Amino acid sequence: MYNERENAENVIRKVFSLPGGFHILVVEDHSPDGTAGIVKRLQGEFRGALHLVERPGKQGLGTAYIAGFRWALEHGYEYIFEMDADFSHNPDDLLHLYDACTAGADVAVGSRYSCGISVVNWPLSRVLMSYFASKYVRFVTRMKIQDTTAGFVCYRRRVLQAIAFDSIRMKGYGFQIEMKYTACRLGFRVVETPIIFIDRKAGVSKMSSGIFGEAFTGVLKLRFRKIKPLSAVVGK
Repeated sequence: MYNERENAENVIRKVFSLPGGFHILVVEDHSPDGTAGIVKRLQGEFRGALHLVERPGKQGLGTAYIAGFRWALEHGYEYIFEMDADFSHNPDDLLHLYDACTAGADVAVGSRYSCGISVVNWPLSRVLMSYFASKYVRFVTRMKIQDTTAGFVCYRRRVLQAIAFDSIRMKGYGFQIEMKYTACRLGFRVVETPIIFIDRKAGVSKMSSGIFGEAFTGVLKLRFRKIKPLSAVVGK
């Protein structure tokens, strides 16, 4: 989370209200609005289930997720989710992603585009940018995934164990593309689960032209990169 004070407590309480015994890790990049303080207060209430990793400054979306993935692997979690903390990703859909992975998927993607376009409250310009960005990624990489830039994902442990995080180069939203492409190239089964994406009601979006530009050029480089598994878990 970064500057998610307006959403932090509500999304944490919502996830803990779900069946299944979810745990939450918040990776917090020293938000000036005091997001970390809210998480620390709630840790006393959700002892042993709410965790916090604090970093000294804003280091980028991709590095935050990788820090979270490393933490989850070190602590023995089998199903590892990534999601936004602003309710654009409905926490109820965590259950659907989990069901997809327990049914045989290695990676389950909460997809805005697998059943048409399921986006609410975005301006048309942003819907078109996101939709055609995914088409561009599919054309370049040959991935079959409709929503290549999705940030609502469940990974099985063995997928993250096989990915060499130090080789992941994109730090912004292109990180989402690179992770999916790497999983596909390593032979894992990636499926899409339809979701309805609702634009944030509170807080400020972190999208920028620089982030978009990184993803555009990074995809071209991805297509010609050799990708090898970090460990011999592929296919198990």
